[in-house]
Amino acid sequence: MGRVPKMPPAEALSAVRNPLAFIAARWTPDPRTVRRAALAALVMSVVIVVTGGAVRLTGSGLGCPTWPKCTDDSLTTTSAMGVHGVIEFGNRMLTYVLCAAVGWAIIAARSEKPYRRSLTRLGWTQFWVVMGNAILGGIVVLVGLNPYTVAAHFLLSSALIAVAVVMWQRTREGDEEPRPLVGRAVRQLVWFLVVATVLLIAVGTVVTGSGPHAGDSSEIERMPLDWENVSKLHAVLAWIVVTLTFALWFVLRAVDAPKDPLDRTRDLFLILLAQGVLGYVQYFTNLPEVLVGLHMLGSALVWIAVLRVLLALRERPGTTAPAGVPAGPATEATVGTRA
Repeated sequence: MGRVPKMPPAEALSAVRNPLAFIAARWTPDPRTVRRAALAALVMSVVIVVTGGAVRLTGSGLGCPTWPKCTDDSLTTTSAMGVHGVIEFGNRMLTYVLCAAVGWAIIAARSEKPYRRSLTRLGWTQFWVVMGNAILGGIVVLVGLNPYTVAAHFLLSSALIAVAVVMWQRTREGDEEPRPLVGRAVRQLVWFLVVATVLLIAVGTVVTGSGPHAGDSSEIERMPLDWENVSKLHAVLAWIVVTLTFALWFVLRAVDAPKDPLDRTRDLFLILLAQGVLGYVQYFTNLPEVLVGLHMLGSALVWIAVLRVLLALRERPGTTAPAGVPAGPATEATVGTRA
């Protein structure tokens, strides 16, 4: 084996003070690597939602009855805690996988040439949302799966997915000012769709918080609401989202919109249909755990699809660095920093 080159003290100090800048000075990922890193962070943000649902649906929410340790005396699960402890502790460990995926996205974005501050900020936003949600997850355990904290935990996960989608989209765009591809009326219709979807997801957390899946076999506080009435409200909102999507597709066709917004609207409509069928089946079959878990996955996919429709309504071409100017942090002013 060859000798490992020695790092001068000045370089070692620089690496300790600013490791991201140190890596960026020695590595330039190609655009495909940056896109894959952003996609990995997005995929893991969905996975953590699904596995969190699995914890709840298997009654393992208090499998580790305290936080940040699993028990008062052990950082990890013990054999006496059984399968519920394994499931809950396993979900906690997946948070580290999510952090690794987000960290990779941050490093790749920071190392890309020319440097794009807006892309790096989106990566750091994901990191801090993950940290905040990890703390909120600990609070959920400490308050015995209070349904309001559980709902907030899920909504913050949805916010993480939103930021991850935006970053993934931005890796395939430039940094010029966004240019709309459709008229103002169409963009307003899509914003109505986004707001309706946010309400749909929020009411969905209330359905869960007042429903039978409390997350643990012990007596867990539930939201003092009639579950069936809340479920009907959730269904009405779902139909509103489907109707808005259907109307949007026809409007885009009528104004001869570009292919990308049409395709993404079609994809959203198909996902909504599948999610709607799944929702009605689980309602009339007394909420079997497997179907509820699939419905949670569908909720994340619907949210992603809606955001992709919104982001497809504009384009952001890249800005080419002036001739003779090296591609790196020095060209940041020519690239722009808009998110």
